[in-house]
Amino acid sequence: MTDTLTLRRPDDFHLHLRDGEMLKAVLGHSARQFARAIVMPNLRPPVTRVAEARAYRERILAALAPGQRFEPLMTAYLCDDTPPDELRRGFEEGVFAAAKLYPAGATTHSEFGVTSIARAGRVLEAMQALGMPLLLHGESTDPAVDVFDREAVFIDTTLRPLLQDFPALKVAMEHITTEEAVDFLSADGSGRLAATVTPQHLMFNRNAIFTGGIRPHHYCLPVLKRERHRLALRRFATSGSPKIFLGTDSAPHLRTLKEASCGCAGIFNAPVALQSYITVFDEEGALERFEAFASVHGARFYGLPLNGSTLTLRRARCDVPQDIALPGGGSLHPFLGGSTLPWVLED
Repeated sequence: MTDTLTLRRPDDFHLHLRDGEMLKAVLGHSARQFARAIVMPNLRPPVTRVAEARAYRERILAALAPGQRFEPLMTAYLCDDTPPDELRRGFEEGVFAAAKLYPAGATTHSEFGVTSIARAGRVLEAMQALGMPLLLHGESTDPAVDVFDREAVFIDTTLRPLLQDFPALKVAMEHITTEEAVDFLSADGSGRLAATVTPQHLMFNRNAIFTGGIRPHHYCLPVLKRERHRLALRRFATSGSPKIFLGTDSAPHLRTLKEASCGCAGIFNAPVALQSYITVFDEEGALERFEAFASVHGARFYGLPLNGSTLTLRRARCDVPQDIALPGGGSLHPFLGGSTLPWVLED
């Protein structure tokens, strides 16, 4: 039995850091584990311009603790009226690593998102020419579609025609949750399609939201799905396929906002991200494939050099705190708060 695992320092290819005091409170949890992260742009107001991304990156770097090394990779929030030249300039100047497409109304702070793919055609043509990755929140926003079917419907009604219309566009399906997504990725032979998956979708099915009452800290978007979907995700994530890699979708909200009458969607998993993922790989007998999932596949998809530094995980009891207090008041309830995991991250 392997009791320690040393791997290239991983990257998080889907991360919400928020801003202001929340940014200062959560950043260290990600910087402790990850060398780089694709930072989501859905602030209020969203990050849509090169100058806004530069300024946000500087705020992130300024919030790092002394001695911490962490590279935020900035993304542009696509709107119906995003100027192609702005994306082109941001990508060529090394400010934008990718652009994020939120269907308007699909998730937290997505109200400024794209209302139809047709409206984003000029931007997508420019991205295709540049080789700039498109990051998709892949859910249908049709109110007639069941919340548990929105990813599968999006694949059929939006993603398939998008890939046909833009045959050279590089696309990341973010936080996939279904067997349909796994089948779609597995069948794709283009080499331009990949996906991220979160620890919560690998560890829990939708029963977790309702066991013993409503469990708001298991509520995220896309929502947890049936057990067959969770098992399909676990098989694919631990298979060694280069089409899937680590993306936590860590999304902090104050405990009071999660437990409100209209609770926020999002799970704050950054404090135990690697400990959670490695637990899944350990349970699946796939520890030898964990480094590629966490540290290699994503970097290669984005055309980034592999990290030179390493970190070590050790088999030992990891007690997850029930809450993390914020300096300005309030608290965050982390993923798996109050429970234990079988792996710890060595300092």
